[in-house]
Amino acid sequence: MSKTRKLTTAIALVLALVVIVLAAILTHENGASETAWALLAPVIAIALALITKEVYSSLFIGVVVGALLHSQSSFTGTLDTVINDGLIAAVSDSAGIFIFLVLLGIIVALVNKSGGSQAFGRWAETHIKSKVGALLATFALGVLIFIDDYFNCLTVGSVMGPVTDSHKISRVKLAYIIDATAAPICMIAPISSWAAAVSGAVEGTSYSGLELFVRAIPFNFYSLLTIVFVVALSIMGFDYGKMSNFEIKAQNGDLYGNDDREQAHETEAFNAKGRVIDLLLPIVVLIVLCVIGLIYVGGFFGVDAWGGTDYKGDFIGAFGNTDAYIGLPWGGLISLIFMVIYLMARRLITFKDAMACIPKGFIAMVPAILILTLATALKNTSGLLGADVFVKGVMETFPVALAKLLPAVIFLVASFLAFATGTSWGTFGILIPIVTNMFDESSPLFFVGISACLAGAVLGDHCSPISDTTIMASAGAQCNHVDHVSTQLPYVLSVGAISFLMFILAGFIQNAIITLAVGTVLTVLFLFVVKRIVKKKA
Repeated sequence: MSKTRKLTTAIALVLALVVIVLAAILTHENGASETAWALLAPVIAIALALITKEVYSSLFIGVVVGALLHSQSSFTGTLDTVINDGLIAAVSDSAGIFIFLVLLGIIVALVNKSGGSQAFGRWAETHIKSKVGALLATFALGVLIFIDDYFNCLTVGSVMGPVTDSHKISRVKLAYIIDATAAPICMIAPISSWAAAVSGAVEGTSYSGLELFVRAIPFNFYSLLTIVFVVALSIMGFDYGKMSNFEIKAQNGDLYGNDDREQAHETEAFNAKGRVIDLLLPIVVLIVLCVIGLIYVGGFFGVDAWGGTDYKGDFIGAFGNTDAYIGLPWGGLISLIFMVIYLMARRLITFKDAMACIPKGFIAMVPAILILTLATALKNTSGLLGADVFVKGVMETFPVALAKLLPAVIFLVASFLAFATGTSWGTFGILIPIVTNMFDESSPLFFVGISACLAGAVLGDHCSPISDTTIMASAGAQCNHVDHVSTQLPYVLSVGAISFLMFILAGFIQNAIITLAVGTVLTVLFLFVVKRIVKKKA
C-alpha cells in the first residue's frame, strides 16, 4: 500500500471515530430512531469503503455506529446489539443463502477439477472470436439465468470467466456485466424470485401481485435501459471512468487490475479428459433442480414449506409463495450429489478429489460470506433505528398537487433507500404499500409509480457496496469488491440519470412505448457522445 493510500485510510478512520463520538453525544438522551440519524450508519460504511477500499472494517464500523445509536451510547447495549441483533441475526437470517453459496463454490471447484471449464474455454476460443462476442455471450447467459440474482451472479461468473479472460476482458468488467444481468433482469422476469418478492409486498389492491408486477414492466426504465446500455456499450467497444483504466491493464495481462487475486481462485491443473458437456450438464441440472426446489417449497407438489396446500398444481402461485433461501439450497444439494456421481462415473475425478473440493469451494466463498454477514448486520441495525419509518414520513409529506412528478420522486427515494440500506427487496417492501395509496388504481400513474419504486430499488441495489447482489457479482467474477463498485458506478448513474428523465416524461404522457423509445435513443446517443469525448482525450 502506498504512503498516500495509508494516509487516506488513516484520516478516514479517524473521521469515522469522530463521527461515532459525536453521534453518541448527540443521541445519548434523545435517541436516533425514525430520524435522519437512522441513515448515518450505512452512509458511514459506504463512504469508508469507497475511501479506504477496505470493505470488512468499513462495514463493521457501520454496524458499531448503528448499534451505538440504537443503544443511545450504552456500552453493554452496543455490544448486545452488535452481537445479537447484528451478527447472530445476520447469520441466522442468511443461513440458507450461505449454504447455497458454499454448494455453488464446491460445484465450481468440481467443474474446474474435472476440466469442464477448460474445455468450455477451448470451445469458446474457436467459436467466440472477438471481445465483443465474449461480452455479448456473457450478457446473453446472464439474461437466460433469470430465476434468481444470486444464482445468476455465481453461475455466469464461473462459466464465462475463462472466456472473458481469453479475450483480455478485466474481471471488473465481467463483474459489471454479471451485476447488470442480475437484479435488472430478475426485476422484469415474471418467473423469478424477485417477482415472488414483489407479489408478496402487494396488499390492498384489486390486482394480484403477479399481475401488478407484469403490468409495471413496460415502465421499468432502469432495468430495460440497462439492457440497451450493456449491449450498445459492448458493440461500440469502449469504456469510460475507472473501468477504462482496468481495461487498459487487462490488455497488458493484468486481468484483476491490482494483482491481489486470492490463492483460492488459482487455476486448476489442466485435465485433458474434460469435455464441454462436463460443464453444461451440471449447470442445466442445477437450473432445473433449483426451479423444482423453488416450486416444491412453494407448494406446487402438494404442501408448501409452511404446511399450506393453496398452491397445489399452480406453478405461478407456487413460485410466488416460495422462499429462495430454502429452495435454492434444496436444488443445490441434489445437484452437487449428481455432479459427484456423474464426474466419478466419467472417471474425471476420484472420490478423494471430490472430497478435496468441499473445503476448497468453501474457502473460495469465505470473502463473500463474510461481507454478506456484515452487510446484513448493518441492515439489521439500520432497521432497528427505523430508517424505513423515516423514509416513509418523507414520502408522505410530498405535495399532492405535484402528482405528475411523483414517479420521478419515488424513483429517487427508492434509489437512495436501496443504496443506503443495501436491499432492494426491503426497499420495495417498504415503499410499495405507500405508493399504492398515493395513486388511484384507475389512473395510468398507478403503474408508473409502482415501476418507479421497483426501478429505483434496482438502481440503489445495483450500485450499493453493501448490497448482497453487488457482493455476489464480485464473488462470481472473483474480483476486488470495492473495485467492482467504483468501476460500475459511472455506468449505473448514467442509466439512472436517463431513467429519471423518463419518469418525469412518463408522469405527463403515461405511454410506455413512447417513453421507452425516447429513453433508448437517449441512451445510445449518450454513449456516442461519451465515446467521442473519450477518443479526443486519448
